[in-house]
Amino acid sequence: MILVTGGTGLVGSHLLLNLLKAGKKVRALNRKNSDLASVEHVFNYYTSTEEARTLFQQIEWFEADITNVPQLNKAFENIKYVYHCAALVSFDPNDDKNLRKINIEGTANIVNLCIAFKVEKLCYVSSVAALGKSLDNKEITERAIWNPEEDHSDYAISKYGAEIEAWRGTQEGVPTVIVKPGIILGPGFWKEGTGKIFSKIDKGMNYHFPKIAGFIGVKDVVVVMQKLMEAEIKNEAYILVSENLSFKTVFEQAATALDKPKPKKALKKWMVWIGWIFQKIGGFFGAKRQISRNTVNTLFQHSIYSNEKIKESLSFEFTPMRRVIAETAKFYKKDKS
Repeated sequence: MILVTGGTGLVGSHLLLNLLKAGKKVRALNRKNSDLASVEHVFNYYTSTEEARTLFQQIEWFEADITNVPQLNKAFENIKYVYHCAALVSFDPNDDKNLRKINIEGTANIVNLCIAFKVEKLCYVSSVAALGKSLDNKEITERAIWNPEEDHSDYAISKYGAEIEAWRGTQEGVPTVIVKPGIILGPGFWKEGTGKIFSKIDKGMNYHFPKIAGFIGVKDVVVVMQKLMEAEIKNEAYILVSENLSFKTVFEQAATALDKPKPKKALKKWMVWIGWIFQKIGGFFGAKRQISRNTVNTLFQHSIYSNEKIKESLSFEFTPMRRVIAETAKFYKKDKS
């Protein structure tokens, strides 16, 4: 049986669909009050309502938190393969303790149980945020060395710490593959993460910014994860990026796909600093902060990633981002209507 953590998220829900369509027996972790209906909703994008319901009912849901070891012990019974997708994504400095607890401690728990239950293979979903920077503005590869002296976000630090736990597992007998996706785009979660790009552009977004980053469609992420788990490859890490694009380009393509005006104004660094100051003040009164000092700096720094390693290892061809954006926008319009 296969265990999937983070099954109610963007990557997890798409992964569950692929595994079920392939006839796999799947157990998925969900936290108390998780929105399980969102998973079936994702299934409905790609298949009929009847088949989506049939597939959804085949999931063995198991209520457990990855920071709760006694709960996880029961979840690991009869498990041979593990996809660890669960993580906290936040750039609010007030979430630093939760990031470490969920992303690092939670991953350590998963790894320890993989060791204890003699799991045959683990796939851990990390992030390009856990990579080091390139020298001389060259493409960032899997060999980029993490420099602890650089200004990293708490999220990046937590994902790097989680990777260390995953690598520890390989030394204790757990064959592991680590994927490091760039910015993942896909449908189903319009009020959080990258789904907000489509909902905000639909409502009218005036500003864009020049940062270049690596983007990938969620369907490509889960297909690569499956292929790596089914291959004899082990103890390797892979960057998953379809294209390196500016946010300006992504916003414009999304606006075109949604039949909305393209953002015309370029965001200036001083504007973001003002936003950071106001959010910092609001933080004293309990307001949620989404901009950190690190965010301000990185919004205007390009990050170019190489996807050659995964393309060579699996002979994989990524879906062009224009097609990913168009399909995601199509589902957004369908949900809105």
